[in-house]
Amino acid sequence: MSVARHFPGEYRQARASFLASSAAAGARLEAIQHPLRGPHGEQLFTDVAWIGPADARAALVTIAATHGVEGYCGSGCQIAWLEEGLHKELPPGVALLAIHAINPHGYAWTRRVTEDNVDLNRNFIDHARPLPANPGYEALADTITPREWTEASIAASTRAMEAYKAKHGDLAYRVAIFGGQFCDPHGIFFGGHAPTWSNRTLVDIFRRYLSKVPRVAVVDYHTGLGPYGHGELIYGLPANTDNFKRLQAWLNNEVTSTDLGTSASQPILGMNQTAMVEALPKSQVHVIALEYGTWEPPAVLTALRADNWLHKHGEIDSAQGRAIKKEIRHALYPDADDWKKLVWERAAEINRGLLRGLAQG
Repeated sequence: MSVARHFPGEYRQARASFLASSAAAGARLEAIQHPLRGPHGEQLFTDVAWIGPADARAALVTIAATHGVEGYCGSGCQIAWLEEGLHKELPPGVALLAIHAINPHGYAWTRRVTEDNVDLNRNFIDHARPLPANPGYEALADTITPREWTEASIAASTRAMEAYKAKHGDLAYRVAIFGGQFCDPHGIFFGGHAPTWSNRTLVDIFRRYLSKVPRVAVVDYHTGLGPYGHGELIYGLPANTDNFKRLQAWLNNEVTSTDLGTSASQPILGMNQTAMVEALPKSQVHVIALEYGTWEPPAVLTALRADNWLHKHGEIDSAQGRAIKKEIRHALYPDADDWKKLVWERAAEINRGLLRGLAQG
């Protein structure tokens, strides 16, 4: 049977499938309720499944929906791992911790961001200190999200963004748009002015479940960057560390680094990888983002800009609003069997590689 059957539809179906497959696998489950509700009035949860010994000496962690709408992919990988029986491959002394829908509001509402328009993977900074500046974003803010969203305004703003890239270079352009900004609460890639609910929940899960686990490996599922169906392994922390060297050894030297400039991603302010390491000071923590390509970068960026415009200026319950929601879902989740097969095969390969590494010590 096709592995596509493991990839759920909207949030409610994903949660039901994750809970059922986790329970069938004998997982210890915890449901953490979000304070807000979904578009159908449903309650929203981050669900946590633990499989393996309570006193595990190592743990593999998988995270779905850091960027909400990307949860279609991450949830499918988690469910497939359970329903295909791969949880039975856990080496002795190694546990699996699956965190489903860490940003349930974004997942349910078909948004990349949290309920407060925060990009969760830009939110993990020290908010007590002066907020980082991104002058490139400030120069482009009104261009990225114009007041009107029409064919003419999209074309004009895209030309202006391309002119900025031609003048300042590709890296400066990517940092300006994608690197994270803390000046515009209604803008794109906003890092927030305080830790979000999902931020606090993730740190709490790590501390409660993993503080006594000596070795931890984390796979955080993402989509939208790179060639169709390709899964890039992105390390966003300093590369001159033993943890990075171990990851390279475990994963056939395929791990790319934003620090070394080998990744398709630019350096990011406030990414979650930093917080995961800081939450477990007594553990070896090896973190990667498993980033799956979908469509060409301009199409993905346009979909993200459109959704930002919709929630800033538009009407969600309108023909244009519904079209934009369909567009962003498609941009970050190609609902096609061939893509899902590539995604699952890569996830299984990487998870198995990490399990072998954890078992070796």
